[in-house]
Amino acid sequence: MNRVYEFLKAAETYYLATVEGDQPRVRPFGTVHMFEGKLYIQTGKGKSVAKQIAANPKVELCAMKGDEWIRVAGTLVLDDSTEAQESMLNDYPSLRAMYTTGPNGNTAVYYFKDATATISSFSHEPVVSKF
Repeated sequence: MNRVYEFLKAAETYYLATVEGDQPRVRPFGTVHMFEGKLYIQTGKGKSVAKQIAANPKVELCAMKGDEWIRVAGTLVLDDSTEAQESMLNDYPSLRAMYTTGPNGNTAVYYFKDATATISSFSHEPVVSKF
């Protein structure tokens, strides 16, 4: 999982795909974090993406770095703990201007469960990891 995390951090931007009804939705994200041995992402509780994840937590993300790309497919689990929220925002302090933590905050952090990550390139065989 560390290789997946390092890849996404180095890529800086990844694209998260969700579903809204029968329509796929894709948007750029930049937050990725390791907390208590799990891979986390972050968004706002009031955003459409949070509603889409609540309705169907199966997602996939994709990013490129150099001549490699990564796809991570799995189920997102909402972590309501203030500790997870604080840890994420400590890693991305610029987000503190927009997001607050705690039970009344607007931060939503999710970790991947039952995930499969595939790093691909035209120059090597895919590298697959599950976590």
